[in-house]
Amino acid sequence: MISLTSYAFVSMMLFSIGVIGVVSRRNIFVIYMSIELMLNGVNLFLVTFARYHFNMDPQVITIMVISIAAAEAAIFLSVIILLYRSRKSLDTDIFTTLTQGEKS
Repeated sequence: MISLTSYAFVSMMLFSIGVIGVVSRRNIFVIYMSIELMLNGVNLFLVTFARYHFNMDPQVITIMVISIAAAEAAIFLSVIILLYRSRKSLDTDIFTTLTQGEKS
């Protein structure tokens, strides 16, 4: 049987890898995927302690977070497509200003 600390370690590693991805990368899509990785680490942590304490409340919250993340993914990916069409790149240095009139 796998212990509680093993699940907590995996969830902390997922969250840490996500933080490193957000801080170190410049591609908007990679940053978004790192944020999703952090969210999955938190969800795993919630489910782990819900199972340990025999409580269903964190599991319900996790299911709600997953469903909201699915809707958020569709919106964020459409924004990424619009940004790519307007600037032909996904590098975050290009998006310092969000005015439509400026061309780079």
